[in-house]
Amino acid sequence: MTNQNLISEIAELRNVKHALLSEIHRSIIGQDKVLEDVLIALFANGHILLEGVPGLAKTLLISSLAQALSLSFSRIQFTPDLMPSDITGTDILVNETGTDHKHFEYIKGPIFANIILADEINRTPPKTQAALLQAMQEYAVTSGTVTRPLAKPFIVMATQNPIEQEGTYPLPEAQLDRFMFYINIDYPSLAEELIIAESTTGNENTVIKPQLTAQQIISLQQAIRSIPVSEHVLKYAVNLARSTRPNSPDASADIKQWVAWGAGPRASQYLVLAAKARAALDGRLTPAEEDVKASAEIVLQHRILPSFAAQAEGIDSKQIVRKLLEVP
Repeated sequence: MTNQNLISEIAELRNVKHALLSEIHRSIIGQDKVLEDVLIALFANGHILLEGVPGLAKTLLISSLAQALSLSFSRIQFTPDLMPSDITGTDILVNETGTDHKHFEYIKGPIFANIILADEINRTPPKTQAALLQAMQEYAVTSGTVTRPLAKPFIVMATQNPIEQEGTYPLPEAQLDRFMFYINIDYPSLAEELIIAESTTGNENTVIKPQLTAQQIISLQQAIRSIPVSEHVLKYAVNLARSTRPNSPDASADIKQWVAWGAGPRASQYLVLAAKARAALDGRLTPAEEDVKASAEIVLQHRILPSFAAQAEGIDSKQIVRKLLEVP
């Protein structure tokens, strides 16, 4: 991509950001930081895990985004009895019209869409959770001996509830690592909740108008990958990810004490991509260290496994990341 084309794409992306936020805010009140992070993941082509108590509009946020993007959308309600084939699809035996011959026909599952809402993903067993692994990494689904590609863009946005843990199945580390961001949604402010209570108890129907096509999104994703990154920003992102590993020679005494396992190389990749997307959405042609820092918590917190010593002191992975960001 030429410099002129890149400049044009980044200028367009900034306009697109405001248009998308304007449409999504027709149904979502507040949550500006969450929405910005969701758009960063979208244009960086990354998956998102949203965590929050019931009633914070996690599902509405994702469905509103899908409406604003002219993309196909599937909602999968994860339950204890959900089977892998309920997600990926299955082969069924059918009779050929007018003959006695039979053949297997593949019926696609709900995963064959652009945006997948995996609602309450931790309520289904690991075997079913694993049905998403190949799709999230390789953008394909294998059934028998046949591998079928998924349409792009393809983004999984999963939700989980931090309370009522009885009967849930925590996501394994390999699954968590597929998610670019782990975003915690908090309660709205008083002013926001007043608006929510007023706007959602009337007769007005919210209509969200599509702003982008699939091809436009793919073009903008490619533009973001074309953004150059200075060597010091690249080194900062990589060193930040490496600093979470207790067996690293450069690990601090706190990390050696508090962390059992640190973030892998995928964290470095996502820190750089998130910084590129954040800069592009602001209309800048190259990211700074501050762009890396801004996404560090939601990129790293689910990739750090606190040690027993940290748990005994009440220290979680989010606090560990914040401690690392304090280091000059």
